[in-house]
Amino acid sequence: MPTVIVTGSGGLVGSESVIHFAERGWRVVGLENDMRARFFGREASTEPMTARLRTRFPAEFRSEAIDIRDADAVARVFAREAGNIGLIVHAAGQPSHDWAASAPQTDFGVNANGTLNLLEAARRHSPDAPFAFCSTNKVYGDTPNRLPLVDLGPRLDLPPDHPWHDGIDTSMPIDASTHSLFGVSKAAADLLVQEYGRYFEMPTVCFRCGCLTGPNHAGARLHGFLSYLMRCTISGEPYTVYGYDGKQVRDNMHAADLVRAFEAFAAAPRAGAVYNIGGGRLSSCSVLEAIDLCQDIAGRELRWALADEPRTGDHRWWISDLAAFRRDYPGWDAEHTVDEILREIHDANAEPWTAA
Repeated sequence: MPTVIVTGSGGLVGSESVIHFAERGWRVVGLENDMRARFFGREASTEPMTARLRTRFPAEFRSEAIDIRDADAVARVFAREAGNIGLIVHAAGQPSHDWAASAPQTDFGVNANGTLNLLEAARRHSPDAPFAFCSTNKVYGDTPNRLPLVDLGPRLDLPPDHPWHDGIDTSMPIDASTHSLFGVSKAAADLLVQEYGRYFEMPTVCFRCGCLTGPNHAGARLHGFLSYLMRCTISGEPYTVYGYDGKQVRDNMHAADLVRAFEAFAAAPRAGAVYNIGGGRLSSCSVLEAIDLCQDIAGRELRWALADEPRTGDHRWWISDLAAFRRDYPGWDAEHTVDEILREIHDANAEPWTAA
């Protein structure tokens, strides 16, 4: 069986990718140096997940403590695996608006320069291997905040006759907007992935994701919306909602649905592909709606407060248009609803979070 290289293999998307492909007989090489603990503290460390994956897949999974900013170390892995690589899943990154502002050079080094190192290693050693990049809807900056939203009580929403009511497509511009420094570093990486695809005719794809989540998500205050919200509900830790009266809307995608999209792309790759992807309208909710769901599932009230100021560049409303990916890969669809995702998160983590 071929090899899949997974960056950020101890994180949410990375670990889901390891499980998915190892169970199907692939050999998996993970690049993971636990920078998440540096970003968000020891409670967000990926080390426990990496240890579980090694135990579960002793023959299929190999984890290497490599920083993707180290171009030489990245190149050595690709050179060693050359000829066997069937897919590259790039899920490593610094994912927080707020953390990026506190350390812009580290953020850009990880998100942009790290991506360049991976692309160059792939070009030199496995140019025909599909390269799937976890980009973000934050490449559009705060442009979505100009949409003509209406207040429906618990959420903001677009009128039913608006062309983007069922989701925003990639025709939305990325210029003349405030992105946050995180959004800028991810946009730089996104454009690099596209350019390597088009300029060097490599099979690359940018998945511009909404909120990614699932039971393996180590939610933290600065990142991991649904996971951290459920954690606070279970543990009694207070939660802060930033701006928009809690009516801001997100579409939430189970990591397993995204990994199936990687697999679909790998089976029929294209050069320089770009898709908005997420849970779509099926799996959308406002923060207020998510709080209600968490309380119902956990059977207890969340202690939360509203901060008037939203995070810089944060979206008032985002739902991904899935039509383009569904058209190109008709065997794929997002399968998990918000309620299902939150119940999985609760059931997988209720015991340790209660004891925390």
